Amino acid sequence: MSASALAQFGAKHVAKGIGRLSTEVIESGSGSYVTMVGGRKMLDFTTGIGVANLGHCHPAVTKAAQKQAGKLVHGQINIAFQRPYLELIQSLLPLMPHKSLDTFFFWNSGAEAVEAAVKLARHATKKQNIIVMQGSYHGRTFGTMAMTRSKTVYGEGFAPLMPGVFSVPFPYCAQCSIAKHSKGVYNYENCCMDPLLQLELLLKRETAPSDTAAVFIEPVLGEGGYVPPPPHYLARLREICDKNNILLVADEVQCGFGRTGKMFAVEHWGVRPDILIMAKGIANGFPLSGIVSQKKLMDTQKPGTMGGTYAGNAVSCAAAVAVAKAFQEEKILDNVNARGAELRAMLDAVKAHAKTGGIIYDVRGLGLMLALECQPGHGYASKIQAKCMAKDMLVLTTSIYDTIRFIPPLNISKEDMAKGCQIIEEAIEEVAVGERPAETGTRGQALE
Repeated sequence: MSASALAQFGAKHVAKGIGRLSTEVIESGSGSYVTMVGGRKMLDFTTGIGVANLGHCHPAVTKAAQKQAGKLVHGQINIAFQRPYLELIQSLLPLMPHKSLDTFFFWNSGAEAVEAAVKLARHATKKQNIIVMQGSYHGRTFGTMAMTRSKTVYGEGFAPLMPGVFSVPFPYCAQCSIAKHSKGVYNYENCCMDPLLQLELLLKRETAPSDTAAVFIEPVLGEGGYVPPPPHYLARLREICDKNNILLVADEVQCGFGRTGKMFAVEHWGVRPDILIMAKGIANGFPLSGIVSQKKLMDTQKPGTMGGTYAGNAVSCAAAVAVAKAFQEEKILDNVNARGAELRAMLDAVKAHAKTGGIIYDVRGLGLMLALECQPGHGYASKIQAKCMAKDMLVLTTSIYDTIRFIPPLNISKEDMAKGCQIIEEAIEEVAVGERPAETGTRGQALE
């Protein structure tokens, strides 16, 4: 079938509930690029929404998966241990942000891992309620729909959702009404910390600490806009959790595995989570997720309460072992910080420039998890996205605010980063002077 025929076939037979950025059909991927069926080669600053962190078809990861596929594909965890599962734990233990995180359970997707964390938190504490952050994304399964608060589309029409979920504001300083009206007194560096006050009020008004099992937080808000918390916020959140005997759960599905310049984002603030959730970049595209916690918490669960047919698939685990090894051998975190500084410098420059700064509201992020928020009411982000696509580059919008997120491979070369920066800068300049793109990237959106 031709590219257009394939796209038409997909439109007819693929579930309409799947949002999508483009009607192109991907044929192959290599490093920082994907190639479409028609031969179009595009620089990929989406990496499958932060999954192919080491680039598409990383040679060592591909080789490890191929080798394992010839030995054992499915070693069901309820039958027996399998070598790649145990080797992955050996590989991950030294990378954990705290030595107390020593006991693992692997599943398939990020949402499943979030639900595994909910099960653990509720069972270990014997308490039901959980607290999430406004703007957070935790998944689209039935349980995680109730926890996701980034957009109403994820839960619209599916009620009643899982009960026992409460929400509080995330410290999104760029959109904080207190900061906006403080005449510069409060900002990202000097947060008013009102979200912590709101949490303490919630614990007094709506869900008592004796009923509250855990607080779930993305250490860097993901689909809600790539928002890092201000200094000291996470440390004070940890204090509130400790004071009230509430577990702190870090959802690092999107911000983990090197995306922010640290192996896990919580390391930026030196905060210990009771449960850490991981997925996406853990296996560079192979379906794998997991949770890790302290043994004393994990051992409260009876045998048989956790499991899954494909949980901790042998091929996926072998790929993940290769990912962990590549991080060390290829000095991935060094590259994240170097290339992230280059991308951030370009974004800061276009915000400061008289020609382009008028359409930009905020630049933020850590490492290679960066965002550009545009002035509201004009659809600038989708227009910039469409301009980038016209220049053979994939980028994603996100958030209820007009925001573009940049998620390039963590091992992107200096040359490809320079190329990407040039395309983004040109796209912003063209939109700033009023040029309208041929298409607006809003016909479908990769939502996550």
